[in-house]
Amino acid sequence: MVVDKELLDILACPKCKGKIRLNEKKDGLVCDKCRLVYPIKDDIPIMLVDEAIPLN
Repeated sequence: MVVDKELLDILACPKCKGKIRLNEKKDGLVCDKCRLVYPIKDDIPIMLVDEAIPLN
């Protein structure tokens, strides 16, 4: 299951409150402003700054 478009429209980066997008592998949500990837585990976005992975 991929994150629903409607869910993506309402989710925001918890750090900067900016827009996020689904990454190419569809296993994380990317905030380009903060350069962080929030992982998706068991079809649930983990929107915690402490769990975010720095974008390469």
